[in-house]
Amino acid sequence: MARAKTGTAYFLWALGFLGVSGLHRFYTGQIVLGLLYLFTFGLFGMGQLIDLVLVPGMVKARNDQLRRQYLAEWGADGLVMPVPMERNLVAAQGVAQSQHDSMQQLLRVAHTNEGRLSKAQVALHTGLNPERVDALIQEALRYGYADVTNDPDSGAVRYVFDL
Repeated sequence: MARAKTGTAYFLWALGFLGVSGLHRFYTGQIVLGLLYLFTFGLFGMGQLIDLVLVPGMVKARNDQLRRQYLAEWGADGLVMPVPMERNLVAAQGVAQSQHDSMQQLLRVAHTNEGRLSKAQVALHTGLNPERVDALIQEALRYGYADVTNDPDSGAVRYVFDL
């Protein structure tokens, strides 16, 4: 999932000094305001100056919108591992216990890594297969245990856990 970055938005904002105003609005998904800024030179410079303090909020709003869109594509229930109906209750409880244990293991790994993980780190520290790592992270996102962000240096996706 692509994420908007504050540094990029400020760079596009600064292009307003060269006469190309409103690119930061396009970048943060505000197309109509971007067009307005483009044709009015950033609302005659006043809107451009006001946006100097509004850019971080615009980026955060855009990233929240992208996260909601991303989660909507996965569905409200995230990825769920089906349990065949012919299995008895004891086997189903074993799967539920296994999922609970995996989540506890994920939270412990997040705790030891200062709350920031990539999918590769989760797989490395838990030994889970990639499909299970994806399902586990989606479950953590769904329950609000984690949030999606980007590494400020590389831009890689990171999952931040509130521990």
